[in-house]
Order: sequence, then C-alpha cells, then structure tokens
Amino acid sequence: MIIAAGGGRRIGGPEALLHQGERPLVNRMIDTMNEAGCGQVVVVLGAAADQVRETTDLTGATVVVNRAWGTGVGSSIRAGLAALTDETIEAVVVVPVDMPGLTAAAVRRVTALPYPDVLVCATYSGLRGYPMLFGRRHWPGIATLASADVGARPYLLAHKDQIVDIDCDTVADGSRVDSPELMLLYGLSVPEQRVGV
Repeated sequence: MIIAAGGGRRIGGPEALLHQGERPLVNRMIDTMNEAGCGQVVVVLGAAADQVRETTDLTGATVVVNRAWGTGVGSSIRAGLAALTDETIEAVVVVPVDMPGLTAAAVRRVTALPYPDVLVCATYSGLRGYPMLFGRRHWPGIATLASADVGARPYLLAHKDQIVDIDCDTVADGSRVDSPELMLLYGLSVPEQRVGV
C-alpha cells in the first residue's frame, strides 16, 4: 500500500505530484513494490487526485481515492485496508510516497514473513520507520485506532511487544521528504497545480 494522499503543505504541493526529474515519484514507488514481489499494489490518493491520475501511469495498481485526506494519514490507511478484499492476502506492507530512498531490498526484508499475525517495522539508526508490515489479523484494530496524522501509531504502541524490528540501514534511506531542503537534496519537484484541484 502506497500512501499518496497528503496535501504536502511543507513542500509546496501534494505529495503524489512529486517528481524526481521527469518521473513521478509515485511511479517509482509502484515499480519498487512490484520489484519487491508485492502481489497487489494499492495506491491511496487524496489531494489533487484527478491531476495525479492524469499525470502518472497507475496501470496495474488498485487506486483508492480518500476524500477525507485532509483529516490525516489515518483515514488513508483505513481506505487502503478497505480496498484489500482478497481473502488470500495475509499481510500488507505500507509505505509513504514521499520516501525516495526506499528500495525493493528494504521492502523484501520487511515482508520476509508475511503472516496474518505479524507486525514488522523497518528501523533506521534504531528508530522505527517505513516500510511497515501489518498482518491481516491486525487490520480491524489498526483501522479502528488509526487517526489524524499519527496513522497506525496508537495501535503499534498498544502492541509494541509484538513488533519485529528489521534493520534497513544498509539497504535503504529511511528519510521522508518534508522540507524544501530535502526536496532539493533528492532532486524532487512539484509541478504547478491546476486551479481547482
């Protein structure tokens, strides 16, 4: 699941419109998830969803539009989980679109044990980050507790003894782009948005 719904007020435009050079970052993230072997890729859009659909190639992805994106990442996680209707899916890996240093190797490392009862978090310098793997048995609780801009954090705090931490320092960069300085560092830009999106 790629969360690409935020308005990106700190970076000057919706996160799903981020480009690395000429290429939309959301397309790079879809390729990363496919390369990692994910069976189904869900992209949760929100801010500027129509423009994102027009300017990115979402072929092969399940696209969900979170109309309540302004309430925070919690509603996007709920929307993404609701789209996973295939009963054979035992776990979902979650990543934000604004993480240009993510690699397929990190996704594969975190998803090595995709069982229904797992909770896995990547760590960078000892701190938890993305990707995160949520086993199906945890989805109802995550959906219930996911709120505002803290997402799954309340559920993870309540189940901290069950989380498996996987060190991804050597295979990925865990930084999220949340400032103009980081956008410059990663060569990212947000194209001009149409009026009314």
